[in-house]
Amino acid sequence: MAKPVKRHALSTRLWHWINALSVAVLFMSGLNISNAHRRLYWGDQGFAPSQAWLEVPRFPGWMTIPDYYSLAVARDWHVVFSLVFAFSLLAFLIVAIANCHLKRDIFARAREWKPSNIGRDVREHLKFNFEHGGAKYNVLQKIAYSGVILVLIPLMILTGMAMSPGMEAAWPWLSEVFGGRQSARSIHFLAAWGLFAFFVIHILLVLASGPARQVRDMITGGKG
Repeated sequence: MAKPVKRHALSTRLWHWINALSVAVLFMSGLNISNAHRRLYWGDQGFAPSQAWLEVPRFPGWMTIPDYYSLAVARDWHVVFSLVFAFSLLAFLIVAIANCHLKRDIFARAREWKPSNIGRDVREHLKFNFEHGGAKYNVLQKIAYSGVILVLIPLMILTGMAMSPGMEAAWPWLSEVFGGRQSARSIHFLAAWGLFAFFVIHILLVLASGPARQVRDMITGGKG
């Protein structure tokens, strides 16, 4: 008798929880770092208020790591978990390519990109029907997951590298790819909040579609 196939492979489950922890620590330590200089600019340089395109609020201690202002400590947390974040993504992608998880479950096929199909998916979501379609994930999930895995997370990693003094010394061209060091910082900020928005929507949809089962499946693997 064939062994039952899990809904979520072990590699997916491990990456999901490691990624969740990494994103939480990176986001909260990043808010502490943001408190050191709350203005954002485009280009290579920027300091004066007149040069900024955005001034962000000062974030309270309950939102930051550590829960008091310390640029040095926040950077230590940020650097350590950025490595966890990057290498866990690399490991996940290697396994997901090898076992065809990306091709089979994450990438939307050409027919799924039809406006009529996407519109139907939106309507089903508005009815709180999240299990429509025969695939593991519906098209909106595929678009969201692909965007996070292939765009937002790599963008976060690359812009973070572009802002690092060590990386800037070794690869000075990297910041120029993003239009300058300050532009890389602004893109990093926008990508971080994009990832936060995905996280919030993801949690809300889990709560709306049976949180006990969803969390259990992401721990045990569930049934395929």
